[in-house]
Amino acid sequence: MFFAMNRFRIVVGHEEAFENIWKGRDSSLADMPGFQSFHLLRGDTNAEEGYTLFASHSVWASKDDFTAWTKSENFRQAHKNAADNRAIYLGPPKFEGFSLVEGA
Repeated sequence: MFFAMNRFRIVVGHEEAFENIWKGRDSSLADMPGFQSFHLLRGDTNAEEGYTLFASHSVWASKDDFTAWTKSENFRQAHKNAADNRAIYLGPPKFEGFSLVEGA
C-alpha cells in the first residue's frame, strides 16, 4: 500500500476558491488501476505567515500504481490548469510519499 500526499499553503482568503478547484475537477482517479481512496484535508490557518494548510491524500495499492497515475493522460488532464491559479498558493506544493509499514 502506498500513500501519496501533497501539502499546500493557500493564501488566507482563498481557501474556498482552492476547495472549489478540487471539488470541480475531473481527476479520473477511480479509473486508475490500484487507486483506493482520496481525501482533501484542511488544516489550521497560520495568520502570522498568511496561509491555510491543506493536504491531498490518496491511497494506492502500490507505489507503481501511483507512479503510473502520474505518467497517465488522466493525470495530465487533471492538472492541466494548475498554473491558472498560482496566485492563491504560497509556494509550490510539497509532495510526500509513504509505504505502509503496519496497519489495521
